[in-house]
Amino acid sequence: MPMYEYACQKCQHTFETLVFGEESVECPECKSRKLERLMSVPGRPKSDSGSLPMRCNSEGPPCGPRCSRF
Repeated sequence: MPMYEYACQKCQHTFETLVFGEESVECPECKSRKLERLMSVPGRPKSDSGSLPMRCNSEGPPCGPRCSRF
């Protein structure tokens, strides 16, 4: 169930909504179905430290082709 961002062509309201399958979407303000789907920016991954790890974990197998332990 992807989340999409829309702009209503009738009242210019912008909103986000989850879309299930072939479900039709309507504007929550004016109930119009004349909508334009907008390009959305992907969300940033969350981590405990606030940033992505810069090094591999020293325990366990190498983590991939860019692993610093190769």
